[in-house]
Amino acid sequence: MTWMLDTNSARAALEIASEYADTALLNHSVRSYAFGARYAQDHGLEYDRELFYVAALLHDLGLTAPFDSHTLPFEEAGGHVARVLTAGLGWPADRRARAEEIIVLHMRDDVGAAEDAESHLLQVGTSADVSGLRLAEFDPSFTAGLLAAHPRAGFGPVFTALVEDQAERKPACAAAAYVASGAAARIAATPWTRDGSPAAQVTRIRHRFG
Repeated sequence: MTWMLDTNSARAALEIASEYADTALLNHSVRSYAFGARYAQDHGLEYDRELFYVAALLHDLGLTAPFDSHTLPFEEAGGHVARVLTAGLGWPADRRARAEEIIVLHMRDDVGAAEDAESHLLQVGTSADVSGLRLAEFDPSFTAGLLAAHPRAGFGPVFTALVEDQAERKPACAAAAYVASGAAARIAATPWTRDGSPAAQVTRIRHRFG
């Protein structure tokens, strides 16, 4: 199973994400796109696939050391990375702004599909992958195949540490509110964090939702 989009912009986004994100964060970004795209397919939602893919692949780069801002929330820093990359790809200003907006909104209040399909899908995808929200709505064989193709590689503890660091250093940011709301416990309670091996992940998903 592959969830890679083959356009010039998509390839550039994957290349940049692969250079700066570790395996855990990169695979999370791909899975977030895949969950969102599958959700759109299952619910008949129309969306800009390339725009969503680029935003999904870049959405957490603000958590990486080269792009971590001492003043901006990580999602805003990541949004700026997307603007710079897509400017180099020749995207017009309004499309660059949309890429930034989608990344920023994934850490904000829920966005409805009718209001903003791409932002809604990134929220769906990241929530499913981070804390298991709506996971039962996905076909177990799809989820198992996705995890086998793009393993979690210890993502839960890695992501928890990253957002807790953001919260400590930027107490007014969305990550701080997220951590205060019990994010660590929700991440630890997902069906794939207790054993990081791919075989255990697949078996657990099948048993829970099969």
